[in-house]
Amino acid sequence: MQDSSTLRPYLNAVRSTLQAALCLENFSSQVVERHNKPEVEVRSSKELLLQPVVISRNEKEKVLIEGSINSVRVSIAVKQADEIEKILCHKFMRFMMMRAENFFILRRKPVEGYDINVQTQAGGLCHPLHGGDRQGDQRDETVRQRQGPYCCRRIPQKCKYLLTAMLVRSSLVN
Repeated sequence: MQDSSTLRPYLNAVRSTLQAALCLENFSSQVVERHNKPEVEVRSSKELLLQPVVISRNEKEKVLIEGSINSVRVSIAVKQADEIEKILCHKFMRFMMMRAENFFILRRKPVEGYDINVQTQAGGLCHPLHGGDRQGDQRDETVRQRQGPYCCRRIPQKCKYLLTAMLVRSSLVN
């Protein structure tokens, strides 16, 4: 098991990058009137896209954050050391994909080379994300207190942290 002291700087880098990337605003389509499509998916204008950021702990554990003016896509590659972790990660992601319509942010198909893909767009989820440190601290406390079933304990800490953080924030909207 990896030491949590090596994990903390990695998670802090992911958190600060996500906070910067999640400053979203509504931006109507330049092609079709009254449409607000996620630019990170559509890629219609290069000037609306931010430079993609890859934060990597090692070659198998990494996070890709792709931002644009009105949407952010976060792709997570989870380290799966043995066959049990691969099976558990696959089962967990299959369960999450079956419930994807209940979450505003989970995509069904991940980006190639990554295991989990989360996307958010301005107007749906971005308003509570501007809450600042108080909400971030509340989210962190919720993540620390959260106890899941055995299979969730085997999923790497980074994966649980990011998914829980995104899901807690989406529940604050409702």
